[in-house]
Amino acid sequence: MKKNKAKVNNATEREFGFEFRAGKHNCVLKVPLQFPVQENINDLHGRLMLLHKIPCFVENELRVSLSSYIETRTIQDYDREAELALQKLTTGEVDTNKLTNAWARSYAETTLAHARPEEPSWDEDFADVYHELIHSPASDTLLNLEHNYSVSISELISERDMEIKKLLERQAAEMVKVMQELGNTITDQDVNTVASQHFEAQQVLESKWANELKQVTGIQKQEYQEWVIKLHQDLRKSTNSSKINEEIKMQPRQLSEAADAGARLFEEQPQLEESFTIHLGAQLKTMHNLRLVRADVLDFCKHRRHGTSGAKLRRLQTALSLYSSLCGLVLLVDNRVTSYSSIKRDFATVAMECTDFHFPRLEQQLEVVQQVVLYARAQRSSKQKEQSEVLRNGADDKNKNVERNPSNILPGEFYISRHSNLSEVHVVFHLCVDDNVRLGNITAREPAIMGLRNILKVCCTHDITTITVPLLLVHHMSEEMTIPWCLKRAELVFKCVKGFMMEMASWDGGISRTVQFLVPKTISEEMFYQLSNMLPQIFRVSSPLTFTSKH
Repeated sequence: MKKNKAKVNNATEREFGFEFRAGKHNCVLKVPLQFPVQENINDLHGRLMLLHKIPCFVENELRVSLSSYIETRTIQDYDREAELALQKLTTGEVDTNKLTNAWARSYAETTLAHARPEEPSWDEDFADVYHELIHSPASDTLLNLEHNYSVSISELISERDMEIKKLLERQAAEMVKVMQELGNTITDQDVNTVASQHFEAQQVLESKWANELKQVTGIQKQEYQEWVIKLHQDLRKSTNSSKINEEIKMQPRQLSEAADAGARLFEEQPQLEESFTIHLGAQLKTMHNLRLVRADVLDFCKHRRHGTSGAKLRRLQTALSLYSSLCGLVLLVDNRVTSYSSIKRDFATVAMECTDFHFPRLEQQLEVVQQVVLYARAQRSSKQKEQSEVLRNGADDKNKNVERNPSNILPGEFYISRHSNLSEVHVVFHLCVDDNVRLGNITAREPAIMGLRNILKVCCTHDITTITVPLLLVHHMSEEMTIPWCLKRAELVFKCVKGFMMEMASWDGGISRTVQFLVPKTISEEMFYQLSNMLPQIFRVSSPLTFTSKH
């Protein structure tokens, strides 16, 4: 028998007794319990039944007795502690003033009515002011200033590209001379030394220009935000905004030849597009707009250079919906959270062409994403260690790559970047895909497909009303992507997206949205129109009914 009461680590140990009859035998269960009881009573009851082999016909009786015993003893302990506290208060062992101050402080810290008001955020204030100005006559002034800043950055980038080009040409000529002397007065080690020096020179030059661009965009962003706040204050004081609008004129672009060449190139490769209107829903149907577009994915990010008026109209369209109706784009990337390879590098180059006055630079956003990924992997790893039985059964196989490189993301996962300096996009979903998307036998359970579902769910919860999705789950065509491959893949994505859009009604109550299905620019017109004919068959596009009447 154990002692009825014992103090162990500031906890009181008591013995719980339970009597029951099993056939002709009277049985007694005695179990020591630590008070206060920290564990779940149902879990404790289950362990007692299992460890002591208690008959099932007394299960409910044991549960009631155990709950009653714990509740009674706990209340008694609380009452005894309260009596001791009152005695100390009566005898003067406790300072009344300190006690009341502690109570008042605890009440103030835990009660919303006494909470301090949140300090205003600069980003939120600037967003409100900008949203108000861009929907006012002052929008023309804002767009002119943004364009002038864009011209400055473009000139700086052109100067950088020219200097890097000259360095590469000079290094190439130097390497040719070195290779001609190889075997005479120059050894292989000398060639390697020259190549190493060339690489270091390139790194120094690129680092110099990266710091220069970072500094210039930082200054532009600070100046722009301060100027917007000042303009808002001036407009509130003055009812006549015409004089203010005349202060800033749009500067002509110095790179007119490059702009004209880009415009001619764009005209030579016209963008194919088909639009449809559909109604989805079981009972309450919602109208959605669908588009099938043949274009390069970065065309939705680049500012097209059709003269100042065209660039200004696109900036206005993007700015008006920046804090209201957002536009999203799905960009297919690899499992590394960087901007140094493949399409990620091209996207980072486009994002750097103009200063982002509202959100952090892409590099800063990716740094935050990287930290979140590392934290998430650490959390997942700790949970896997706790579930040792599941790991022994082989459930850790699919996460082996993550354990080897915790900074990478898995196929189907995505991270988000926010932008105000792109042509037609505010939010970019960087969706991780692997080589499996090039296979022809993927199913609706493919991670990339499930990633699209999660992306659409984010669109519903964050007011993203337009989303551009790569229909074939690739950005570039390759040899294995035959006509049957394209048709099968398009049918799968169409049907899955249709199902996800049906779910949207339960996610957001049924809001009209625009979904753009993007196919690579190199796809043939014949293939494009085959996909265009498939879309209305799957989504059942609405068509007008024509009635004729006989008089």
